[in-house]
Amino acid sequence: MSIARHTLARVSRSTPTRLSTTTSCARAFSTTPTSAMRSYWYDNSTLDQRLPHDSGRPVDSGTLTRLGIHLHHLPSLSDVDALAKERNYKNRDEVTISPAAMGEAYEGKVKNFFHEHLHEDEEIRYIRDGAGYFDVRSREDEWVRIRLEKDDLM
Repeated sequence: MSIARHTLARVSRSTPTRLSTTTSCARAFSTTPTSAMRSYWYDNSTLDQRLPHDSGRPVDSGTLTRLGIHLHHLPSLSDVDALAKERNYKNRDEVTISPAAMGEAYEGKVKNFFHEHLHEDEEIRYIRDGAGYFDVRSREDEWVRIRLEKDDLM
């Protein structure tokens, strides 16, 4: 179980964020992050949540593992399918988050992602295009921000 909030940031105005989500029961799996993935302590600024909010304090993989966060870089959808089969995931959906795809609902939806919420079941987030920030509350009541880009999975 983790407490989370999400902020989706697009790499460019022409690149919407496409997000694939899958849920299952909790089980541990290995961590294989890439150099493009970044995790750091959130700076707690009240500026726009779509900004990096990098405190300059990196978060190591051991801290992420203790929080139940595991990172992968999976360059093909067949890799995601294999992981989903191995983990016995039951549900899957895909959303495209961009002003073009969502119209007037875009700004409100992006703000809504930032509201704190609880994930009771294991879930993955796979970025098919674009980029996004995912925030997880630590046991010490601080926020860890994780930036994912295309083909990254959390």
